[in-house]
Amino acid sequence: MTPTKKPDAEKRNAEREAALTFVRMAKEKGLDLTGPDGLPKQFTKSVLETALDEEMAEHLGRAKHKKSKDGRAANTRNGTTAKTVVTDSVGPVRIEVPRDRDGSFEPVVVRKRQRRLPGVDEVVLSLYARGLTTGEISAHFQEIYGADVSRETVSRITERVVCF
Repeated sequence: MTPTKKPDAEKRNAEREAALTFVRMAKEKGLDLTGPDGLPKQFTKSVLETALDEEMAEHLGRAKHKKSKDGRAANTRNGTTAKTVVTDSVGPVRIEVPRDRDGSFEPVVVRKRQRRLPGVDEVVLSLYARGLTTGEISAHFQEIYGADVSRETVSRITERVVCF
């Protein structure tokens, strides 16, 4: 009879493997691993901007650079606005928040006028290191931010950020 791994040990192994992957990628691309603009801050920025882009795609009903079904769109993307948010462990992170022409886009992950994101690092880690299902990640966003992020949006976010 072989002993089975405990869930905590499996989680730690998954987190370690994810961390090793990101460290190797960062070194290959010449990115700083530590310091004020190190990998954790860059990674947090990438995840937040990806999540906001996917929220906008869900709001408009189509991906970036895709035409609407009838060829005409009543509402379209209208650039981005720079915003600095403060996280618990990586400090201030400057992100680009997408806008729409109607001004009807209400982001959930980083709300309008929100400047502090407590717990965002846990979300970042859970997206990659825990191996959670899309439903579990969606529930995690709800728990941390009180944000209703659909499973489909979570799936698109995780697919896009993996290419980071």
